[in-house]
Amino acid sequence: QVQLVESGGGLVQAGGSLRLSCATSGLIFSAYAMGWFRRAPGKEREFVASITRNSINTYYTDSLKGRFTISRDNAKNTVYLQMNSLKPEDTAVYYCAAGSDARNIQHGAGYWGQGTQVTVSS
Repeated sequence: QVQLVESGGGLVQAGGSLRLSCATSGLIFSAYAMGWFRRAPGKEREFVASITRNSINTYYTDSLKGRFTISRDNAKNTVYLQMNSLKPEDTAVYYCAAGSDARNIQHGAGYWGQGTQVTVSS
């Protein structure tokens, strides 16, 4: 059974930082591109970042580049999202996903986690 479990969310003041983790099991982690998405209540799911199998390439939504950094540790089957300079508009449930292509992961991913809540106060 494939499982993706996010952690690290919480309440933080504007300007603060959080690091999210997504631990995976039941899949050959190094064979998958990984990504992060977020969804605020009443809004569509939004692509945040993705990373290739070997960490050589990363992709970001332009508005988040420079504040958010995606990374992975294949030895630990875990992908991370470092979030700095957080803003109230970053408040959302954050999800990790596994797919075949980091460039196209926003169009369809095979596996999803249940999400972790991030709340940024002003």
